[in-house]
Amino acid sequence: MAYQALYRVWRPQNFQQVVGQKIVTQTLKNSIVTNQISHAYLFSGPRGTGKTSCAKIFAKAINCLNSQDGEPCNQCENCRAINENRLTDIVEIDAASNNGVDEIRDIRDKVKYPPTQAKYKVYIIDEVHMLSTGAFNALLKTLEEPPAHVVFILATTESQKILPTIISRTQHFNFRRISPQDISEQLVKILADKQISYDEKAITVISRAADGGMRDALSILDQVLSFGDDHVSLENALEVTGDANDEQLDQYLTSVLQHQVTPALTQINELFSRGSSANRLLEGVLELLRDLLLQKNDATTLATLSFRELSPSLITAVSVLSSSQLYEMIDIANDIQLQLKNSAHSDLFLEVMTVKLAQVTQQGEASTQTTASSTDTLDTGEVQRLQKEVDELKATIQQLQQQTLTPTSKLSDSSSVQNGLKRRAEVKIDRKRVYAVLAQATKESLTAVRDVWPDLLSKLTPSKRAMMRVSEPVAASPDSIVVAFTYEFTLKTATTDHELQTTLKRELNALMHNEADIILVQKDQWPKLRKDYIATLHQTSAKATTPSIQSIEQSKPAIIDEATKLFGNEVVKIKAD
Repeated sequence: MAYQALYRVWRPQNFQQVVGQKIVTQTLKNSIVTNQISHAYLFSGPRGTGKTSCAKIFAKAINCLNSQDGEPCNQCENCRAINENRLTDIVEIDAASNNGVDEIRDIRDKVKYPPTQAKYKVYIIDEVHMLSTGAFNALLKTLEEPPAHVVFILATTESQKILPTIISRTQHFNFRRISPQDISEQLVKILADKQISYDEKAITVISRAADGGMRDALSILDQVLSFGDDHVSLENALEVTGDANDEQLDQYLTSVLQHQVTPALTQINELFSRGSSANRLLEGVLELLRDLLLQKNDATTLATLSFRELSPSLITAVSVLSSSQLYEMIDIANDIQLQLKNSAHSDLFLEVMTVKLAQVTQQGEASTQTTASSTDTLDTGEVQRLQKEVDELKATIQQLQQQTLTPTSKLSDSSSVQNGLKRRAEVKIDRKRVYAVLAQATKESLTAVRDVWPDLLSKLTPSKRAMMRVSEPVAASPDSIVVAFTYEFTLKTATTDHELQTTLKRELNALMHNEADIILVQKDQWPKLRKDYIATLHQTSAKATTPSIQSIEQSKPAIIDEATKLFGNEVVKIKAD
């Protein structure tokens, strides 16, 4: 006999063999025992959860000559004929390829004829949501008043696409995703029957990758058996599913939680080089973040929901984070997962996600260490937190007092403190260097740099390339370039990474044959820097001796020329003070 896939060999032959659908199977059995057979049923749910199998079992059970407790005997002539697909009274139709009005009209014309051998003539219409609107309308009358000897069973994975008038004429059964525990038990049963050894972790990996579908789980198991002969190993299961093992995910997320971006990016790229799937990696990260959230809030629930133990290093790393930070990290990972569906650059999105997650952990670490729970009373920890805030304010005031105020500085005391805090948090920018670039900047120089920017990034290591992907050149002169970073965290990292800056200068020189100085700024500060520079030019021209009207008119184009040279021929206006 030719080889058959596992999902075909292990297709359920009675309701008891159906995995994970206890409510549905018990209800159908009760209706058979009490002889309350409806004229139409709708089975909906995810793929591989047993919809078509239950439809065939139900068709056997209502036509079985020796039915016991609603179960088919699989021994009588009718059961054997249905199992062998030779009973003409059981008609199975694929609506995906027979979705026209003519096919449904043909069914409508034939339902009036009684069954030739069985008690009921059963029409099983799979993927019924694929029927056209005209075909649905042609089916309506037959579903509303069918002959007593006809039973319709409609199966679909997308019940929301079925007309409400169709649903209201059927008994609707919702097939749920099969739990990983039920899938694991069935896989173990199959392997025991085939006398094949296995790793327990491999079974867990397969059951999680199946995403609630028994058929998917059996297909994956088939591949693992073909890949690794007579043993189901963890390594083979990871290779087939594209998953990362628990240790690799722990190392990656520990690096992220400790805001060590370079090691985290290196680990991500190593997983990609081994063939890991971006979607599976993201699902693993989301599951791990959920486990960490439960660990902080309800460890008892974690024991019942999780399939793994959290490593001590991971628990230690997450201890300094708040639940709100973990919520934010889950939101970031979920957003990236949605974007992956329409992108061909999955590695880029995971690298960006890594930087974003690390930024969340860094931004919140200090506040987490100084913020007590809202339900706690004023204890020693609260006093220490308040004392630390007082010390920080004293240091800020002392720093402001040492600064030399400019003649144009007219800030109030409160705004001075706020600005001082902001200056301390941000990376210090050398305005003289930026203004020097703007003084000689041209649109042509900027265009030339942007043209070679992708080639420049390709020369960097994966971790440094991921860091620079959240930056872009915003101004350029013949001998200098201003690069703006989207995130303050990556700007700080790049500013202190002398190896990165040396590499950028060297590769830029190789591409443009020009040694250029590179100045790093934050993107949200760039508009203000440009505005301040233009204002400085305007003030310089205003300080000159008041000229005649004619000379004033002649002086305007100098500023206009300067702005045009910097930003192109887009709208350029001179705004008087």
